[in-house]
Amino acid sequence: MEEILARLDRLESKEAIRELVSSYAAACDTHDIKRLKNLFTRKAEFDSPNGSMKCIGRDNIEEMFIEVLKSRGPGFHWTHDVSIKIDKNDSDLAEGTVYSHAETTPNGVVSLAAMRYNDKYSRKEGEWKFSKRTIYFFYYVKTAEYTDNLNNQNRVLINNEKVKADFPETLETWKEFDNKFKK
Repeated sequence: MEEILARLDRLESKEAIRELVSSYAAACDTHDIKRLKNLFTRKAEFDSPNGSMKCIGRDNIEEMFIEVLKSRGPGFHWTHDVSIKIDKNDSDLAEGTVYSHAETTPNGVVSLAAMRYNDKYSRKEGEWKFSKRTIYFFYYVKTAEYTDNLNNQNRVLINNEKVKADFPETLETWKEFDNKFKK
């Protein structure tokens, strides 16, 4: 019976985490700062390899999103391919990977983005929340430039400056494949 209860808890936890991920996208799209803030633990971290979104603590995450969303008009985020692993030693901890796309309008510029999130989740505060969320950009481009930018590693637009994409070219598997098969 104990094994069945543990399996049921894992299944319910995974579903709750999927709801958390969907709530994040909806909160971003509706500019619901209160909802967005409450999806994170008090000591949560938000990170991005390119440094555009980086902070520690729920209050700081709230302030970061206020600044980010000030420049955003309508937007729409989709989440797909949510992979979740519950910690075998602590059923109140989990890790996950989420693939996502977005249509956004930073500073009135219609843009497209593809992201991967590496997440850590915690149920220590009574419900599943993000304890760490790292966003990796595959691309973030003006819609009009989408087809011209996808084959260029500098395909992430931040404050009107193109910077290198966070993945896939930086991944070890990508580099190994290139070294082995494309030389």
